[in-house]
Amino acid sequence: MISLASLQRLGERERRIVFIGAAVALVLLILAVLLPLQQSVSVGARRIDHERDDLSWLQSVAPQLGSLAVSAPAPLHESLVALVDRTARDGGIGKSLVGSQPGGDGGLNVHFDQVPFDALVSWLSQLGDRYGIHAESATLEAAAMPGVVNATLVLRAP
Repeated sequence: MISLASLQRLGERERRIVFIGAAVALVLLILAVLLPLQQSVSVGARRIDHERDDLSWLQSVAPQLGSLAVSAPAPLHESLVALVDRTARDGGIGKSLVGSQPGGDGGLNVHFDQVPFDALVSWLSQLGDRYGIHAESATLEAAAMPGVVNATLVLRAP
């Protein structure tokens, strides 16, 4: 560091060089350290504001999201054979159900003749949603009428 006494001993030209050097060093300090630091603080503040807005939005839609919670499938209180027969009748495809036979591995083989494809898919969806039953395999063949199939399914309960 240059003291005031040593600065006074310098000539006019040398004092001017020291002052200009100090000014340049100050400008470099501002440009190299303080401006990037200020920019980082600004970016962080904007990010915090954005996150705060996101949190407010999530809190505002939380009640709606809570109402969309998926419930667990209801436990089976009847055999899979009885459940399939009852739900097929309730779903309007009972007359197409021509047979069901328990499989050796815990599945249920189900056969439909002349069943509307859309009704079959809707019934399978309800079995999955309400009871957790899924089709392990399915064989579908087009029937004589459009939109109607013959189906053999292997259903499995959870």
